[in-house]
Amino acid sequence: MSLFRKVDAVLVKVPTLEEGLDFYCNKLGHELRWRKEDQAAVKLGDCELVLSTKLDPETDLLVDSVVEAVQEIEKAGGKVIVPIEDIAVGKMAVIQDPFGNSLTLVDLSKGLYQTDSLGNVTAVE
Repeated sequence: MSLFRKVDAVLVKVPTLEEGLDFYCNKLGHELRWRKEDQAAVKLGDCELVLSTKLDPETDLLVDSVVEAVQEIEKAGGKVIVPIEDIAVGKMAVIQDPFGNSLTLVDLSKGLYQTDSLGNVTAVE
C-alpha cells in the first residue's frame, strides 16, 4: 500500500479572499467548500484548491498518519523541513525527498471542517 493517499489540497496565494473567491467561484465556476479569516477552499475534483492571503503556494498530500509517514520518509532517506504540527483538522509536516522536493503532508485525524450555509467554518468534526 502506498504512503500517499491522494492530493488533499493545492494552495495558492491571493491578495484578498474576496478577489480570490470572485475569480475562482464567480468567474471560473468552482464551488465554495469552506471559509475562514485568511483562507477559503473551493472544490477541485475530489480535493480542494485552498486560497490563502498569508501562505505561499504548496501541494498537500493526504496520509493516514503524519507521524508514521514522517518516520517512513526519514527511514527511506528523506528529511523533515517543518516538524509535525497540530492543525485544526489533524497534523501536518513538511518533508523533503532525497532530490530536494518539498512535500506537505496532512492527516485528517481530528475531522473535517463543518460550515454554515455561507461556507464559514463553524466546527471540526
